[in-house]
Amino acid sequence: MATAIGGFVQVNINPSYQSEELRFALEKVAVRCLITPRSHKKSNYYRTLKDIIPNLASAKPGSGHVKCRNLPDLEHIVMFGEHNNVKGAWKYEDLMLGVGSTSENRLKSIEERIHVDDPVNIQYTSGTTGYPKGATLTHHNLLNNSHFQGLRFMYDHGDHIICIPNSLYHCFGSTMGVLNALSHKQTTVFPDAGFNPLKTLEVVAKEHCTSLYGTPTMFIDILQHLEEIKERGLNVNSLNAGYIAGAPCPFALCDRLVNELGMRNLSVLYGSTEMSPVVTMSRLDHPPAERIKNVGYVMDHVELLVVDDEGQVVPRGTKGELLSRGYCNMRGYYNDEQRTRKEVTPDRWYHTGDTAYISDDGATNIVGRTKDMIIRGGENIYPTEIEQFLFKLRGVADAQVIGVPDERMGEAVCAWVRLREGVTNITPETIKEACKGKIAHYKIPQYVLIKKEADFPWTATGKVKKYELRLMSKKELGLEQVRTHFNEDDA
Repeated sequence: MATAIGGFVQVNINPSYQSEELRFALEKVAVRCLITPRSHKKSNYYRTLKDIIPNLASAKPGSGHVKCRNLPDLEHIVMFGEHNNVKGAWKYEDLMLGVGSTSENRLKSIEERIHVDDPVNIQYTSGTTGYPKGATLTHHNLLNNSHFQGLRFMYDHGDHIICIPNSLYHCFGSTMGVLNALSHKQTTVFPDAGFNPLKTLEVVAKEHCTSLYGTPTMFIDILQHLEEIKERGLNVNSLNAGYIAGAPCPFALCDRLVNELGMRNLSVLYGSTEMSPVVTMSRLDHPPAERIKNVGYVMDHVELLVVDDEGQVVPRGTKGELLSRGYCNMRGYYNDEQRTRKEVTPDRWYHTGDTAYISDDGATNIVGRTKDMIIRGGENIYPTEIEQFLFKLRGVADAQVIGVPDERMGEAVCAWVRLREGVTNITPETIKEACKGKIAHYKIPQYVLIKKEADFPWTATGKVKKYELRLMSKKELGLEQVRTHFNEDDA
């Protein structure tokens, strides 16, 4: 809210990013000021910053003026929280003490010049080229999307207490969570600094929350602690509604949320960061048993198309790629016209890359992906990004990354690795170890299969058949009976 009112563009950074990922994220969009805690959980952000800004260690404590050849646009680092009096960073508290009437008058002047179509937020999404893309979103995008979500969910009627355990760097926590609630003057509760399923249930019970948000993986973890909460004499009977989104939602899980958590007004939502993010959502006037079978109906003032491989619109009930258009579509990928032109047509249709069909009654059903993206616990991962890292490891000749089914996370990362001739000292364990601290933890392959060139399924033109690779991996890993969170067999 502060950045929006001040006319700044907020850039959301995934807190799991390691040094190279952070350097790219800051450089790509020319970040001028970085605001961060010194550390969180197992991450030491100050140490990560020193990796990419070597002269930080020789700077004065309490002075956040930054000069760095690697990041020429970065001018300031602001650190908040405990132990934040460090070299090369402003203390957040000291800056707040300097606010006065002059600052307030200047802020009012800036606010008057803000235009509805000005960029307000850049959110990174994984990139098929191996690097994240910065989706540029405007005031118009985010305010309208959050407003219409709340109307569909009837947040304009009555009082609601919304528990939001989602990360705020993600559009789920920020737009679907905070901005949605603020738009309709509802109360929000944040259980913890990071997701903690037990703490989430404790907060729901203590604060008498009426709505709970989460990805499928988060809800799977929450349900595992439900009996423990009841045994302690706590109850979550106040809960009657919520959002589930961020990854494909299994019918069986949604059914448990309705019947075991009492979320009879559960809403399934679908979208992506590029769409601000929601384009379809359940209607609460439909019975829960029907509501959880799909991802709902197109949002007001948004259009959807389903097209075949030739780009022709297909009849209702026919599968194809889903396209969207409307106020919610991003302005484009920051400083990446080529990628923007590839994914957004001249007449503003955005290619979602998802395979879907629209039922006769207008419900949208997501059945798979045309892209290779892996969705692990609500985190979008593109295989190319991991493959490019694995290629850099000494002794690795080739690497192919795919998603395989995982009951809890929806999908898990699996890497097929071919070693160079004569290399014998590399194992799956050493590869996983080499990933730690270099790429985000959720991108580290859960499964590493060491293979020879003849083991890979190839096309006639020398490309790996990733579909066959997935089937072979499922068989080898004993995952043939494990389903992803996509409901393919029921479509």
